[in-house]
Amino acid sequence: MKKLFSIAVAAIVCFGASAQVQTPAQEQEDGFKFETVKELPITKVQDQASTGTCWCFSATSFLESEMIRNGYKAENLNLSEMFTVYNAYVDKAVKYVRVDGALNFAQGSSFGDVVITMKKYGAVPESVMPGLNYGTTRHAHSELAKGLKGFVSAIASVPNKKLTTAWIPAFKGILNAYLGEAPSTFTYNGKEYTPKSYLESLPINLDDYVQLTSWTHLSYYEKHPVEVADNWRWEEAFNVPLDEFVAIIDNAINNGYTVAWASDVSEQGFTRDGVALVPDVEAVNAEGSDQARWLGKTTPTGKFNLTGPVTELKIDAAMRQEGYENKTTTDDHGMHIFGIAKDCKGNKYYMVKNSWGTSSKYKGIWYVSEAFVRYKTMDLMVHKNALPKELKKKLNIK
Repeated sequence: MKKLFSIAVAAIVCFGASAQVQTPAQEQEDGFKFETVKELPITKVQDQASTGTCWCFSATSFLESEMIRNGYKAENLNLSEMFTVYNAYVDKAVKYVRVDGALNFAQGSSFGDVVITMKKYGAVPESVMPGLNYGTTRHAHSELAKGLKGFVSAIASVPNKKLTTAWIPAFKGILNAYLGEAPSTFTYNGKEYTPKSYLESLPINLDDYVQLTSWTHLSYYEKHPVEVADNWRWEEAFNVPLDEFVAIIDNAINNGYTVAWASDVSEQGFTRDGVALVPDVEAVNAEGSDQARWLGKTTPTGKFNLTGPVTELKIDAAMRQEGYENKTTTDDHGMHIFGIAKDCKGNKYYMVKNSWGTSSKYKGIWYVSEAFVRYKTMDLMVHKNALPKELKKKLNIK
């Protein structure tokens, strides 16, 4: 089996291509020359900054697009991620203590956590709870996360042999200091809401969303727990064959639905320049170029500095499974797929909204090849009606 070498692969640019670059923010003059095929509405790119809360930023963005699809105006929509993070931390702390600390208590989580937390606690606008209560203008959660973990670990040891009623309010006190208090009522656009009544005012039914994954060690068309450490709620996802898994994304986008996408981004092919590919180095060399022609400078993070299309590996279920089993495919990052594009050679890419701000080449948007999605996707969340009809029948989803 061919392997993705740990070297920086550059590419031959597409000369003479007639396709004009179409990105959400500006024209690009690189060798990819991306052309939008299908693009769905999204809210503005956010910056999770120095936090491990991509799961919340991406799922929130996904749900905002769902609200737009249902008629809400995008310019009026910006939900608070930190309200969800706050309440998810409370639930996680309770569970951590219940299982005597035998639970991953970290910043990460899952798409389903956002849905479950919103169902339980509601939602608030960003302006009501920006979550910046600790002297910075950008999110920075390392100190918060370590403080919460230290506190809850001490509580889980039951130092007095019996827990008091004080520990949960004390835990919330730490969250209050860093993120601000989660409001029980608030006024927005001249109207008073509770978090639950505000959520009820939004055009969305949180029972309509399903999670899916694709692994060969699990039976197909059945639900299984998502086997990653950050899935502290032990949520389940439908397991489907790889071709049907990828077809879900295409069917969704082509029918007006966006997709919440969890992926491994530790691969060198996931660049910091807004492109993600799976370069086939052996095929590149076989095309007659010397090695130097295909090697480019890496970014400061050591990622590929790809300058145009490359020949990619052909990804099948066995190769995908191998990466999962040997831990080269890991649960790294949540993002939001909202469109399909092609490069000047006609190769297909998914348009992905990231949560790393807008300083990247495509202003916060990534172009991710189908090969990369087939290889490195961990799981998806979609509206149930975004599934192909035959798959919905197989999964017994009404």
